[in-house]
Order: sequence, then C-alpha cells, then structure tokens
Amino acid sequence: MNPESWDIVIIGGGPAGLTAGIYAARARLHTLLIEKDMIGGNIMYAELVENYPGFPDGISGMDLTRMMHDQATKFGMETQMTEITNLTIDGKNKFLKTSEGDITTRAIIIAGGSKRQSIGAPGEQEFTGRGVSYCATCDGAFFTDQPVAVVGGGNAAIQEAMHLARFASSVTLIHRRNELRATKIEQEKVFAESKIKYAWDSVVTAVEGGETVESLKLHNVKTNTDSTLPVKGLFVAIGFTPNTGYLKDILSLDQSGLIPVNQNMETSVPGLFAAGDIRTGSIRQVISACGDGATAAVSADKYLSADKYLKTQK
Repeated sequence: MNPESWDIVIIGGGPAGLTAGIYAARARLHTLLIEKDMIGGNIMYAELVENYPGFPDGISGMDLTRMMHDQATKFGMETQMTEITNLTIDGKNKFLKTSEGDITTRAIIIAGGSKRQSIGAPGEQEFTGRGVSYCATCDGAFFTDQPVAVVGGGNAAIQEAMHLARFASSVTLIHRRNELRATKIEQEKVFAESKIKYAWDSVVTAVEGGETVESLKLHNVKTNTDSTLPVKGLFVAIGFTPNTGYLKDILSLDQSGLIPVNQNMETSVPGLFAAGDIRTGSIRQVISACGDGATAAVSADKYLSADKYLKTQK
C-alpha cells in the first residue's frame, strides 16, 4: 500500500499545532494534524485562561483549544489520533510511520510540546485542575489571599513562587535538598520576598482534599519525620521533558532535548519546522505558542512554494 501523501504534516495538537493548522489550511495546503493523546495539549488542564487576548472574562483551556481545532477543521485541516513510531527523510520527502499507517509529506511542523514532570504523589493526578497546577502564570490569580506551595528548587520553581507571591497569602517552597539549585540572582530575589517560606529537605508524599486541594503530606528526608501542610494550591515546577526522543538522530537538539530554531521556526533540516514549547527559547505561554505556529506555517508555505517553483523551472 502506498503511503498517504500530504503537503504538510503537523505533529502535536496544542495551541502551536492548531494555529499552524489554521494557517496551513487557509493557504490551501493539504494539511494533516497528528496527535497521540488529546487535542489541546497541556493547556487543557487550565480551568480558566485569563491572559489570552479577546476573552476579557477568560475561557477554559478546553474550550479555547476546541475552538481552535474547529476553526482549523473548517478551513480543511484533517486530524488523525495516532502515534508516530518512526520518521525518516529521503531528500525532500519525509516519511512517517504511525500506528494507523504510513504517511509521506514535503514539510513537517513539530509542535509536540513537552511532557510535564510530575512528583508522582498520590492525589496529584486526581487534583490536577482542582488545586494542582503546573503554571503559575496561568492559574496564580485563582489563589488570591490563599496559601499555596511550590515544589522545586531551580529557576523555574523560583519564578513560579515569585509570581504566586503577588496573589497568595503565603507560598511554601518545598525542596528535597537544603539549598536551592537556582542561580544566585534568582535566590536573592526569592529570599527577599517575605511571603515565601521554605520546607527544606522535604518531599510531597500525598495531595489531599475534598472537591479541591486542602493539604499536603510532607516527609523530611533528613529527620525521617512526616507533617501536614495546609494549602489550597500546589504548583509543580520540577521541569518538563520535550517530546523529541524520536528526533535525536534526525535533528540537532540542545542539552535539554529542545529543538533550536531560527526566527522563522526553521530547524537544522530543510522542510522541518518547530513551534511552541518544544523549541528553544519558548516562554511557554499559549499566545507565544500560537505565534510560533503561525510563523512556522508561513515559513513552511514559502518553503513548499519555492520547491514547486523550482520544479516548474526544470
């Protein structure tokens, strides 16, 4: 059976991939979006997105990405819920193996985002969206005048804690060591903030509550003692793992596994573009991911148009 052929394939159904789909489909490119888990990506966990332009009262992550998907589909983008098992390149042709069959395309936009690193404590998944969050910028305002906690000790955790201190009554930074891993300048900032407290040498062993989070069970790894921390929110900031494992022999990746791109979202391989959280330098916000997706789609359209032009000159 010959592989199904497309002008462009978009890998990942988050805001970056969905916006790329809108632009590619409107350019009348034969466009396929592939998503292995769920349309919407990590923003699906946000109960209310208040910083996306055009929605002054906010909108849920689920509704926002559903509308994006509907819009892209309206313009002709097709969607396959499947997993890519292999990617190979032969000249200008790109071949994808999926659990649903083989696909060939001339251009690919990689927008698969990152997998959140979880703490793995009981209750974490159950309370995700009901007090457990992975984005202070997205959800911090919901915890105005309430106690919250942040897990982590790097720059990301410090930045989350500092942002939350604008809203919360108190922020407890939970770290399994007795010193932070963040840069000195970031540490100076957080130690100067009176709202931020510390649970050193500690790990979260359980997230507890009713309808929403009410408390955390902590274990001190040095004293081997347990305690309960009353909070209304838990923000996990121990890092992300980019979904780029299948690309390590194809693309240049940085030390974190992210994809370096130029201002046009072009990667080290012609015809491959990257957008959103999966690229280096991303600020990990919906609006910036959408901008990346639009840029990648416009760049891919130019790449394909130039290729078609060159073929007509032969």
